[in-house]
Amino acid sequence: MTRLSINTPRLISEINQLATFSDAPAPAVTRILYSDQDQAARVWLRQRILDAGLTMREDALGNLFARLIGSDPTLPAVGTGSHIDAIPHSGKYDGVVGVLGGLEAIRALQEAGIKPKRSIELVMFTAEEPTRFGIGCLGSRAMAGTLKPAELLAMTDSDGANLDDLRKGAGFTQSLDTVQLSPETYSSFIELHIEQGPRLERDKLQIGIVTSIAAPATLRVVLHGDGGHAGATLMPGRRDALVAASEIVQDVERAAHESGSPDAVATVGLLQVHPGAVNSIPSKVTLEIDIRDTRLDSRDGMVDRVLAKIEEVCERRKIGRDVEVLNRDDPCQSGPHIIKAAESVTQELGYSYKKLVSRAYHDTLFMAQLCPTAMIFVPSENGYSHRPEEYTTDEEIARGVEVLALTMAKLANE
Repeated sequence: MTRLSINTPRLISEINQLATFSDAPAPAVTRILYSDQDQAARVWLRQRILDAGLTMREDALGNLFARLIGSDPTLPAVGTGSHIDAIPHSGKYDGVVGVLGGLEAIRALQEAGIKPKRSIELVMFTAEEPTRFGIGCLGSRAMAGTLKPAELLAMTDSDGANLDDLRKGAGFTQSLDTVQLSPETYSSFIELHIEQGPRLERDKLQIGIVTSIAAPATLRVVLHGDGGHAGATLMPGRRDALVAASEIVQDVERAAHESGSPDAVATVGLLQVHPGAVNSIPSKVTLEIDIRDTRLDSRDGMVDRVLAKIEEVCERRKIGRDVEVLNRDDPCQSGPHIIKAAESVTQELGYSYKKLVSRAYHDTLFMAQLCPTAMIFVPSENGYSHRPEEYTTDEEIARGVEVLALTMAKLANE
């Protein structure tokens, strides 16, 4: 097997450059969909793609595609990629390693003179993070057809801005009907990502090969109580929305602990209190709840338990509620032949590795509805992610890029 020369200084320089497109000061990164910083980052990325001599297109949501044309361009392509949007005050590696690492993998193949039979395509997915519209993997969901144009047109952000207006303002004016891809677009898809967990670092391993991705569900709950002056409203007559929310928050945690599944996790990641004054009884509280497991029955059991608890608490406390299930997605299993190819490459390169489950979900979860998929993980120091301290060494990233490049080459010559 041909060893590839990964231009690590170029790649790390580009990761550092991309991190400067941020609404938060370094080392934090904040890059929200269709914001000025997101737009500037896209301009910068497009130039890197053009410099590499790849063909490029963007769809109606801003999903970006950069293709290395194979010797038989009529065949379904091998896909790779990730995202560059970043939640508020996160780090510079999440998603970015999969986009810029995917670009470097393609450049390494080009520079080695490797001409694949199938085309190889890099995808930068729009809005993997749920920051702006409350739902993760916006671009890949639409590409897979699980988010329909009518649903996209109905979306608004927390300020009431409409997705359709925002995407057109960003220059993406095509019909949303054109976003969904045909199942014949890709023969396989493989995403490079930092682990976002401690397992590889703890076990002193260099590469993770992902065998499955956990099933996520997201709930948005708005509780309606009765406000009033904190001093003038006596306790027997209160309908405090925040006290009701506190019971629900605790039960979300208990649902995961009592699920019986080692991979079960449940989180209340957002809690907004209105009117937000120390001397005013909370009249309205918004919660967003994230529930995940690798087992669909366990995940659904937790969701059903939390929904029942919301009803019980609100009935008992005379609290109104609006409950919305934003998503309730299936888990995905990696394609056996992609796992085999990645494992073979990793062994031939002499890198230590393990097979593992991804408890975080990624765009790959939805690409699995179009074609066989898998992921390659590289270590995360202390398991950190979604925070400024996330870090993966230059050497660890370069190893992941080499495994990705040679795995794609193997898949592209099938």
